[in-house]
Amino acid sequence: MDPWLIWLIVAAVLVLAEIFTLTAALGMLGVAALVTAVSAVLGMPVAGQFLVFTVVATVTLLFLRPVALRHVLQPQRARFGVDALVGSTAYAVTEVTGRDGRIRVNGEEWTARAYDETLVIPQGASVDVIEISGTTAFVYPRD
Repeated sequence: MDPWLIWLIVAAVLVLAEIFTLTAALGMLGVAALVTAVSAVLGMPVAGQFLVFTVVATVTLLFLRPVALRHVLQPQRARFGVDALVGSTAYAVTEVTGRDGRIRVNGEEWTARAYDETLVIPQGASVDVIEISGTTAFVYPRD
């Protein structure tokens, strides 16, 4: 079997393993194996191929991997789904107590409870959504 084909298979296996691990290390080694496959196609001897693999793997792992991880590990900038409702202003469709009630937030009607169980929020009052648990919004009256 030709050396370039072996390097190509190694690159494919490493990249496939990277898909399942998401560490960025195996992907960088896969890139190094792919570059080495190109050098093998160009006729470089086997010792030179191992040198190319070592150099490319070292450079990618030391310099490219930290940059990739920095982009992957960034905090989420936008909130989605029910998390986006927390902090929103709503209004009480019915009276909201510590046991039950209904609010309208962003055009949707939600079951609600007062965040403080001793509060009774009258119908039509503005409230802040403090927390969402399941399908129930916990609200506090807006001052």
